[in-house]
Amino acid sequence: MLAGEQKGMLAGEQKGLLEGEAKVLARLLKRRFGPLPDWASARLRAADAAQLETWADVVLDAMSLVEVLGPPDDD
Repeated sequence: MLAGEQKGMLAGEQKGLLEGEAKVLARLLKRRFGPLPDWASARLRAADAAQLETWADVVLDAMSLVEVLGPPDDD
């Protein structure tokens, strides 16, 4: 396998893991706070691994979605 192919496969695996983490966190948020607004779903999709981990650490103790993800962006 070429080095470029290996890098591509690794990047794909990392993206898949990140998407999986976001999916699990979205499920926890939905179970705790109900359906997610569009801004929350977008924020989950845009998050990096460190941010998802931070949110996962507070989801069970938070009293609101905003307490986990922060306030929605003003559009």
